[in-house]
Amino acid sequence: MNASHHPYADLTPDRVLDALESVGLRGDGRLQALGSYENRVYQIGIEDAAPVVAKFYRPGRWPDAAITEEHAFVAELAAREIPVVAPITLAGNTLHRFGLFRFAVYPRCGGRAPELGDRETLEWMGRFLGRIHAVGALAPFRYRPALNLDTFGVEPRDWLLAHAFIPPDLLEAWRSIAALALDGARRSFERAGDVRTLRLHGDCHAGNVLWIEHGTARGPHFVDFDDARMGPAVQDLWMLLSGDRAEMAQQLDAVLSGYEDFFEFDPRELHLVEALRTLRLLHYSAWLAQRWDDPAFPAAFPWFNTHRYWQDRILELREQVALMDEPPLGSS
Repeated sequence: MNASHHPYADLTPDRVLDALESVGLRGDGRLQALGSYENRVYQIGIEDAAPVVAKFYRPGRWPDAAITEEHAFVAELAAREIPVVAPITLAGNTLHRFGLFRFAVYPRCGGRAPELGDRETLEWMGRFLGRIHAVGALAPFRYRPALNLDTFGVEPRDWLLAHAFIPPDLLEAWRSIAALALDGARRSFERAGDVRTLRLHGDCHAGNVLWIEHGTARGPHFVDFDDARMGPAVQDLWMLLSGDRAEMAQQLDAVLSGYEDFFEFDPRELHLVEALRTLRLLHYSAWLAQRWDDPAFPAAFPWFNTHRYWQDRILELREQVALMDEPPLGSS
């Protein structure tokens, strides 16, 4: 597809405001684009009311049933007083359509990034993640995908190979290390055994947590469940960890000390931490490639698809192959 014909080219400020007016919200002219690439997200001032945030979903990514299932999960969490930001029901629905676009409207929630180097913060986040997973385990998703070796590893690898994104002189090196990485991830899943899968946030990094400092709502607020899916619980924990092995072990201990107040963690899932990190690396490369026709992506990620980018990914996957053969995090 030619970038000039990408659907988001038609999402002008006037069209954004017209979409909001179609559900009874009249903008006051204040419109600010927020940091999002998968979708388009705007903070919009509303006449005689608090500002709202409108998310316009990427055309063709999710069927309606998958989006409404995500909304229902977040509403289920909110009903249990878990601090999530749920879409607003307008005219009886949370998912709306305006022309080519489907959109949802959310209350504006201010906050800062959480301080993941602070043990109390990690324990606090662990408690709420435990509560999220306790609800997530009550029923499965029916329409949203699962996070597994095929969806996050084999399929992204095959897509990249089929669409000629890897430079010819690096193709065999990338193909070989991707195969070794998938073999290592497969062994990690075999070592973990038949672990439980449940409804997850799916993309629980610091950027998707807003920390409110004061008032009755003080603490973490989890936002953007757009990647919610079925998967092992540890997927929502490992992205909160950083640093060397000793630092990550301390951080994990803090998260689990809060988490297990509300939900039991299966320690076999620790075999999956580096495997899930490996799958995310493969999935992320394919995610960028699949959206390269969107003009926002070359502008925001100019380093992608350069020769150096693929060289670095080969080295990164080599490191992951070695890490997946080490004892799991938290073991002596």
